[in-house]
Amino acid sequence: MSRIERAEVFVASPGRNFVTLRITTSDGVTGLGDATLNGRELAVAAYLREHVVPLLIGRDPARIEDMWQYLYKGVYWRRGPVTMTAISAVDTALWDIKGKVAGLPVYQLLGGRSRAGVTVYAHASGSDVPSLLDDVERFLELGYRAVRAQAAVPDVAGTYGVRKGEGIYEPASTALPDEQPWDTEAYLGFAPTYLEAVRERFGFGFHLLHDVHHRLTPIEAARFGKRVEACRLFWMEDPTPAENQEAFRLIRQHTTTPIAVGEVLNSIWDVQQLITEQLIDYVRTTVVHAGGITHLRRIFDLAALYQVRTGSHGATDLSPITLAAAVHLDTAVPNFGIQEYMPHAPETMDVFRSGVRFADGMLVPSEEPGLGVEYDAEAAARFPYEPRYLPVARRLDGSVHDW
Repeated sequence: MSRIERAEVFVASPGRNFVTLRITTSDGVTGLGDATLNGRELAVAAYLREHVVPLLIGRDPARIEDMWQYLYKGVYWRRGPVTMTAISAVDTALWDIKGKVAGLPVYQLLGGRSRAGVTVYAHASGSDVPSLLDDVERFLELGYRAVRAQAAVPDVAGTYGVRKGEGIYEPASTALPDEQPWDTEAYLGFAPTYLEAVRERFGFGFHLLHDVHHRLTPIEAARFGKRVEACRLFWMEDPTPAENQEAFRLIRQHTTTPIAVGEVLNSIWDVQQLITEQLIDYVRTTVVHAGGITHLRRIFDLAALYQVRTGSHGATDLSPITLAAAVHLDTAVPNFGIQEYMPHAPETMDVFRSGVRFADGMLVPSEEPGLGVEYDAEAAARFPYEPRYLPVARRLDGSVHDW
C-alpha cells in the first residue's frame, strides 16, 4: 500500500510570495498544495513544517476525507486562516495525487463537467474615469465577458484596486505596511459616477462588478447599492466587514444589488448564516483559505440549496496551484457563478507550470492527471522570500479603518 514518504515546504517570491507544499508517496507520486497567506506567509510555513508534516509521514494518501478530519479535529484549536490554509495545502496535494494515481484530471473525480469552461472576470482600473474606461475597453477587446471596475477617488491616495502604471496590481509591495488615507464620503460620492460612465459608454452586454473591499458600514453599503441599481452590477463585493453576518440583513432590506462575500472567511461555519438566510448572492471562499477542495465543495453544496452561487477569490497572491484547483472545482459544481482571475507575473509562471488555459473569456482546466501543475524548485530558488505587507487604511482623522 502506498504511503506518504516525504512532505516539503517551499517559500519563494517569484513575483509575489508563495508557500508551496509538495507531498511525495512511496510510489514516487507527487502532489502540490498552495499554502500562501498574504502578509503572514511564514506563519503557515512554520505551522506546516513544525506541526503538520510530521503527522503526514507514513499515512495513506488516498484517505483524503480522513486526513481532513484528522488535521481539523485533531488540533483542538480549530479554524482560523493559518490552520485552514495549512489544511488546504495538504488536502489539495492529496487530490492532486489521487488524480495522478487514477489517471484522471481532478474535475473528473468531482463528478465530471457541468460546463465547457469557467467564466472569469478581469480587473480594470484607472487613475481617473477616462483611464478606467480605456482599461475596460482593453479587457473587452481581449474577450472578457465580465469586468471589475475600480478608479482612484480624487485626492484620496489610498483607493483600493487601482494599479500603479501598467503592471499587475500588487498591493503587498512594501517591507512594512503602507499606511494609506481613506475618505468614505468622497468614495460614496465618486464611485457610482464611474460605474455609470462605464455603462453609458459600453452598455449592458457584459457583466460589471465592483469591489467595496469591506470599507462601508451596513447602512452606507445599503445606500451605495441602491444608488447603483441602474448599473445592474453583477455584484458589489464585500460591502461591509463580514464578522457580523447579521449586518447583511440591513443591506438586503434596502437594495437589490447582488452581494458577494467570503474571500477572508475560512470555513462553512463562517458563511452558514449568510447562505442559509440568503443574505448574499455569491460566496467567495477559496480553495487555499477555506480548507481545500474537500471543504470548499461542502460550502458550495450548502450554497446550492439556497440558490447562492460561487464566485471564488482569485488574486495573484493565490498561486497557480490554487487557480488550477479552483477551475477544476468550478468546472464540476452545479451552482458556479464566476471566477476571479488575474494573470500571474511571468516569473511566477517560470516556477509554476500550469495547464489552465484562457480562451473566450473563460478558463479551461488541464486534461492532465491531477491538477495539471508542476513546481520547479530550482527555478523557485532564484526568488528568495521578501517580506511584504498589505497596506493599512487610516481615516483622515488618523484612526485605523478596514483596508
